[in-house]
Amino acid sequence: MSHDNPSSRFQANGLATLIGSLPVTDHREAFSLIFEHTPDIPLWPQLPSNPKEGMLSQFSEGMPGIVEDDGRTYFDIQTETFADEMLAYFEQYLASLEDPSLLPDSPFAVSRDRAQGLFALKEAVAVEIAAGKTVAAVKGQMTGPFTLLTGLHDREGRAAYYEPTIREMVVKGLSLKGAWQVQLLSQSQAPVILFIDEPALAGLGSSAFLSVSLEELGQELNEVIGAAQAAGGLVGVHVCANTDWEFLLSTSLDIVSFDAYGFFDKLVACKEALFSFLNRGGIIAWGIVPTSEKEYIEQETAESLLARWEAQAAQLVGSDNGGGAWDYKSLLQQTLITPSCGTGSLPLVHAKKVLALTRDLSKLLRDKYL
Repeated sequence: MSHDNPSSRFQANGLATLIGSLPVTDHREAFSLIFEHTPDIPLWPQLPSNPKEGMLSQFSEGMPGIVEDDGRTYFDIQTETFADEMLAYFEQYLASLEDPSLLPDSPFAVSRDRAQGLFALKEAVAVEIAAGKTVAAVKGQMTGPFTLLTGLHDREGRAAYYEPTIREMVVKGLSLKGAWQVQLLSQSQAPVILFIDEPALAGLGSSAFLSVSLEELGQELNEVIGAAQAAGGLVGVHVCANTDWEFLLSTSLDIVSFDAYGFFDKLVACKEALFSFLNRGGIIAWGIVPTSEKEYIEQETAESLLARWEAQAAQLVGSDNGGGAWDYKSLLQQTLITPSCGTGSLPLVHAKKVLALTRDLSKLLRDKYL
């Protein structure tokens, strides 16, 4: 990464950040929670209470052939105008690829209507910086190509992933939406982290996705990752369940974001791939604060999660497992502490505890090892 790029200055150092959604309806309330708990790496909140902020509709805006009707989003390429719209879209894609200054006025910009939190984050960070506070990075997120393409269907129920025209359009469209988002957040002058949300990757290897070629999927994911990296972002992929970790670690992502509370054993089973990822400077977003079961949230403390992190990290430290000089400190320097998933579907009292645990665990780890 070039040194004039703000993201090359970013050090993870066990800092805390959040994943996507919060269970509030008001952006001011969301930002007060975010800056209270994760001031070092604030993110823009997705508020599931707003129907325009759903995973499909938020990032399919402006794409030809995608219809929104009565709360349903589907694709239809049989219309008379589709071919012309598609041609125009690809022309705009090529023009914006060549000249990124065209992005803000292109179909690859996400409207304020669908991502209020994104624009609000840029403004909130400017206020923090003007007040003399330092921000280590700002974090954005977007829906990934596999999740969008397997979630989007035509009227007959066929997934967009199996329709080559839509598939190419979505991959190219998302890659520039990612670049646009990094460009927008870069205006805050802080390094930018962009997480690509890919919950559908949990289905890899299942009967539903037997015909999916990992090689093609990797190329498509790398195209989206690469566009955001070219815009100056550090790019993570977030999967909230188990997936083919060897496959994911073989892509060009900078950060692997996963549910360490439930699936650490699955990730650590791919030790060789994990060490080669760490050795090239990769960052683990350790989703060790539980979000899926209320009883786990209630029973955990920052201290119990510290012990859990140390027990997990112990499987990676020491020279006998191929990592050479990895110890707790060097591992923490390439670690972010996060909840295992977004908190948007939790009761507010549980979401607040998740945020507090994330903040407090990060502080305990940093005080102990850095």
